[in-house]
Amino acid sequence: MTDIQLYTKLSDLPTDLKDKVSNYIDSLLEKKHSVKANKKRVAGLAEGLIDLKTNFDDPIEGFENYMK
Repeated sequence: MTDIQLYTKLSDLPTDLKDKVSNYIDSLLEKKHSVKANKKRVAGLAEGLIDLKTNFDDPIEGFENYMK
């Protein structure tokens, strides 16, 4: 949706709904800024969540022709 299409829809709304849209936009912007502020990564949070089988690197049966 383009800005013009969005503005056209917004301009057709009654005043009380425009206020609700404005409040919703404000809340979206607050969430966007708070996510950026809390985006610092911490190493090791997923430790132990994934287990690889001991035969993970073994050739897959039926794919011999592709391995050449």
